[in-house]
Amino acid sequence: MFIQLAKTITIFLTILFISIRLQAAEPGAPAISSAEIHQQLLGMQQSIQDMQTRHQAELDALKKQIAEQQTLIDSLKPATPAAATNKAATPDPAPAFPTTDPSLVPGAAGALPPAKQAVATPEAAANLIPTTDATVVASGPSAGLLPSGGLIGGAAAKGSYLNISFDAMVAGAASTDPKLSSLEVGDHDPQQRGFNARNVELALDGAVDPFFEGFANIVFKLDNHNQTQVEVEEAFGQTTTLPYGLQMKAGQFFTQFGRINPIHPHGWDFVDAPLVQGLLLGPDGLRGVGAQLAWVIPLPFYAQAIVALQNGQGGTGYSFRNPGDSGTFFQRPTIDRQTDGITDLVITPRLEASVDLTSTQTLLGGVSAALGPNDTGYRSATQIYGVDLFYKWKPADAEGGWPYVKWQSEAMVRRFEAGQGLDNFYPVGETFRDWGVYSQVLWGFYKGWAAGLRGDYMHMQTSDVTNDAQRQSRSRISTDLTWYPSEFSKFRLQYNYDMLRSNAFLPSRDENSVFLMYEIALGAHGAHKF
Repeated sequence: MFIQLAKTITIFLTILFISIRLQAAEPGAPAISSAEIHQQLLGMQQSIQDMQTRHQAELDALKKQIAEQQTLIDSLKPATPAAATNKAATPDPAPAFPTTDPSLVPGAAGALPPAKQAVATPEAAANLIPTTDATVVASGPSAGLLPSGGLIGGAAAKGSYLNISFDAMVAGAASTDPKLSSLEVGDHDPQQRGFNARNVELALDGAVDPFFEGFANIVFKLDNHNQTQVEVEEAFGQTTTLPYGLQMKAGQFFTQFGRINPIHPHGWDFVDAPLVQGLLLGPDGLRGVGAQLAWVIPLPFYAQAIVALQNGQGGTGYSFRNPGDSGTFFQRPTIDRQTDGITDLVITPRLEASVDLTSTQTLLGGVSAALGPNDTGYRSATQIYGVDLFYKWKPADAEGGWPYVKWQSEAMVRRFEAGQGLDNFYPVGETFRDWGVYSQVLWGFYKGWAAGLRGDYMHMQTSDVTNDAQRQSRSRISTDLTWYPSEFSKFRLQYNYDMLRSNAFLPSRDENSVFLMYEIALGAHGAHKF
């Protein structure tokens, strides 16, 4: 192109030069002969040819230099295995479930794709579950902190990779109760007036190979004496390529019981846990070392069956083989119950299903159970049953996930056989039948803003012989307002009104609490259910 342009300009200048000479000839001067003009044109033509030859040589040299540099760049690139090359040319498998709403199902059997750098817009969630509502993902990993955002990767792992993220939550608390820990039932809830840093999380996730992927959450927290505590909240591997809609996981993981138990605190809609969650499943939630099998049932709508076997020991097996503080639980002496067989483990079955009511409305329901022994006697056992329901509305023209309305409710009942301890030391055995429920509504009324209202009720059967503060029926009303400056930070203001009922040993009382929480997230983080 450059050579053609030069040729055109040269011809134009030649003609212009000749015209000027013809016009500038003085009257009476000898006329310029046609032979002279022809000779000048031949000279100009030769000049053009020489210019073309020179420019072509320069262009060839430049092309050669570019080719040499490209060869050098290619030689510095790491070799790509043939298997990976072949896999890259193969389209991803079809979504494991019939919904695009990955936040609806915490333990969906199907591989999570590699998480990308967190961009927590509702539309970032994709192809895991069968709903058209892609906004129902957890904040996060963080797939940002937006309530309707999240990151989810593709199907089977496409090669080894590792994502690392950091999430920190700090809350200021004020309460009419000087001992705030007597009101708050979750270990990650604010536990004292003043400042609290109860959840600083380091999360890792990635593909091990084309067959397995791994996840880990390491949590750091400061207690009321500013001492650092560290816990392996989750660390497990799971399959990505099993046939027939099956998926297995093994390691330390949250039990798929109900809606909120499998969700990390940064994915909650309120600062603290519901009463029934902390008082029946435990301050740390129900989790432990074990194995889980999930099966996506081949139906026209999304349905999944899950069963897990876990040790159910210690504080993370709160209602089961938990020796309690100082060897007592519910003010009864406990025993060190060993694992002699499968009946000494906690088994947790769950069945869940979701349907798209319309293109803008999604409904998910589930039933769960957790069955196992407890440490108050050699034959003592615990059974917990739960039912949960989740609904979400998001208009088709929603911008970035807003506006939206979410409604979530859970109910649980526990049958706890309180035994007589070691060698029937305690004189009385009792069976406690406790139950609780919570219901909450979230309204995303403007982009980056959400308001919530939650009601809790917890019925604890009174013991005939013990004065246990944990066995006090109570209720709570909570309201909160959340602002998301970006996908990776949020502020949450919450008010709690607690009403504790009197029993044979404890008086009734009402308490007020206010929390202001700030949260930040760094890095890529896989999505949780929302």
